[in-house]
Amino acid sequence: MKKANKTEATTHHDPDMLDEYDFSSGVRGKYARRYAEGTNVVLLSPDVAEVFPDAESVNQALRALAEIIRQQSK
Repeated sequence: MKKANKTEATTHHDPDMLDEYDFSSGVRGKYARRYAEGTNVVLLSPDVAEVFPDAESVNQALRALAEIIRQQSK
């Protein structure tokens, strides 16, 4: 009797995961430290992402909006 391959024994079939996804070279916990330090990841809608090409431009816009809100709440 042949021993079961470890990956076969632990494979879970998630209907949302396509067969072509390959996590074989993935690193477990690669971003865990940054996540624990409070880094927030936000997904932008495609139309918003067209206007803001990088994280810094998003942060500048949000800081400007936050300042306007602070001024109006006084």
